[in-house]
Amino acid sequence: MLLRRLYYFLKPCLPWRIRIAARRVAARKKREASRAVWPINEAAGQPPLGWRGWPGGKKFAFVLTHDVEGPDGLAKCDRLAELEMALGFRSSFNLVPEGSYAVPPALRSRLTERGFEVGIHDLRHDGGLYASREAFRKNARRINHYVSDWGATGFRSGFMLHELDWIHDLEIEYDSSTFDTDPFEPQPDAVTTIFPFWVPAANQGAARPGYLELPYTLPQDSTLFLLLGEVSPDIWIRKLDWIADRQGMALINVHPDYLRFPGEPATPRTFPVEHYIRLLEHVRDRHAGEFWNPLPITLAREVARLRPARRSARKKKVGIVTYSFYESDSRVFRYGEALAERGDAVEAFSLRKSPDQPREEIVNGCRVIRLQYRTVNEKSPARYLWRLLLFFCRSSWLIARSHARQPFDVLHINNVPDFLAFAGWLPTFGETKIILDIHDIVPELFASKFGFGPNSPTMRMLKGMERASAAVSNHVILANDLWREAYTRRSASPEKVSVLLNYVDTRVFFPRPRLRRDKRKIVIFPGSMQIHQGLDVAITAFPRVVAEVPEAELHLYGEGPARPALIDLAAKLGLDGHVQFFDSRSTREIAGIMAEADLGVVPKRADSFGNEAFSTKIWELMSLGIPVVASSTKVDRYYFNDSVVRFFESGNAGDLASAIVEILRNPESGRQMAARAGEHAARNTWESRKADYLDLVDRLCPSL
Repeated sequence: MLLRRLYYFLKPCLPWRIRIAARRVAARKKREASRAVWPINEAAGQPPLGWRGWPGGKKFAFVLTHDVEGPDGLAKCDRLAELEMALGFRSSFNLVPEGSYAVPPALRSRLTERGFEVGIHDLRHDGGLYASREAFRKNARRINHYVSDWGATGFRSGFMLHELDWIHDLEIEYDSSTFDTDPFEPQPDAVTTIFPFWVPAANQGAARPGYLELPYTLPQDSTLFLLLGEVSPDIWIRKLDWIADRQGMALINVHPDYLRFPGEPATPRTFPVEHYIRLLEHVRDRHAGEFWNPLPITLAREVARLRPARRSARKKKVGIVTYSFYESDSRVFRYGEALAERGDAVEAFSLRKSPDQPREEIVNGCRVIRLQYRTVNEKSPARYLWRLLLFFCRSSWLIARSHARQPFDVLHINNVPDFLAFAGWLPTFGETKIILDIHDIVPELFASKFGFGPNSPTMRMLKGMERASAAVSNHVILANDLWREAYTRRSASPEKVSVLLNYVDTRVFFPRPRLRRDKRKIVIFPGSMQIHQGLDVAITAFPRVVAEVPEAELHLYGEGPARPALIDLAAKLGLDGHVQFFDSRSTREIAGIMAEADLGVVPKRADSFGNEAFSTKIWELMSLGIPVVASSTKVDRYYFNDSVVRFFESGNAGDLASAIVEILRNPESGRQMAARAGEHAARNTWESRKADYLDLVDRLCPSL
């Protein structure tokens, strides 16, 4: 970044001939060193995740764009447009709003009336757009003014500079400031794909969910003809045919400024327009009927519906750290499985559920290393902390040992606790990136679990640890939107934080035929047995349920410190047989068990941590076609409404009993609610957001 700023500071002071001569010397060395990845990088040919091909069965897309840098280029726009029209093509002209020329409204009108597109090219084209985050925000407001005034939808930075996360500040539908491979650019970090890909907003509730990135995939004209001195378009043609064979997107950027039309004098700053004409004729004649020539916005709108995620250009080594049982923690399990599916090497460091469980095994392609046995029975902060510290030390040692054999690209740390982020202390001395995944916001969780006051020394310590853990992490994932404001206010900048809910994996949770044929009415709760889950309320409600529905049974699956007290409560209320306790099961096992239930219950307490802690159990039950009764908490009211969930007043056992009886006595009403809920759940699946997670991993670890 510093060298880049220095270059653009000195640029106006140096004559063009000196600058281009220096660049040509450097380019010769780069070209030789980059033969394996330029002009063709074979790794870029893989289609993105979720790719379905081009509209109309076309073999490849051919997208033409033009960056108009100065007055000379502006004067050639009409002539270039006429040339393309004569050959049957249309393109996009990207104009600089506040640069060395004034943009005539008449030119914009002429272009759009003839079927061309007008986009925004930088703001001033001076290399200063990305000088700082605050400067970009300020410039973005000016750019958005022109986006609105011109009716533009696309953007490209000057000099192909890019910070993809910052571009969310722009009110655009697509950006085209990157490239599949180009070591000659000032910022040469290639995206290594010849396909468009989706760049999601960090915040799920953002006004714009994201934008489509369209990398240029044919070398720029200035690179080929002015910098490298090529005398023919053969490299363009060779790479275009390679892209066509891989059914990708051939996107080119030709500057009108550098074109030399017939009758114009030859200069070192221009190349013959015949080179460009040869490329267009080659596509038209050689690939007739095979190519699609959309405007960039047409392509963006067509492809954005799929939101394809950029496929990793190389296999990565990812470490997952979780103080939980890997096979039972659906959120963590999905991360590992998604990474392994695409070929990444995944090592998961987790707990052992029982002494009989293997210390190490391969689970769905992931190497799971179980560090210590845990019984979830902590009744004091000291005992809980001791076990956490023991796990921290063991995971730190094993991560360091594995990293020494083969470095980690990413460590995905799942809290609780936050300080597990420091378990990757050795890898972070290198290039390893840390993702901190906040399943539960710790200060509030511990206040609920152990009764700490909001201003107690322990709470101040926990908030300090939260800030420190966020500081050593490259990115933070929050498990729901309600925590975002508090977390970004006290621990991390908004740009560093994204929200990823505990989405349903529809390959596991899906409607299936009922196998049970008895007359029992089973109400189920699967999950941790913590005080904030409100299971005592459900048990207290059940004598009233049984009085009206004698065949009703409450089945509780899971472990936790509240379990012994809950067993005692059920016994005191004489609910033996009507309330049954079962051990926790793996994700796939519990899905089959839940599918046999008549009703799911999620009775969290609204006066505790449960008020803002999102539980995926509701979506899982919905996806299985099981109706749900849930307490009216802030977080569940945020994501659900009365048409898909039967809410009851949190903590009110009588109201819960009435809700359960209502559903059990009216199965048709329950089925109708479950059908509506199933449609809601189908819109919020892991499959729809998995690409966002994989894209985050790839953005943290550029391919080149």
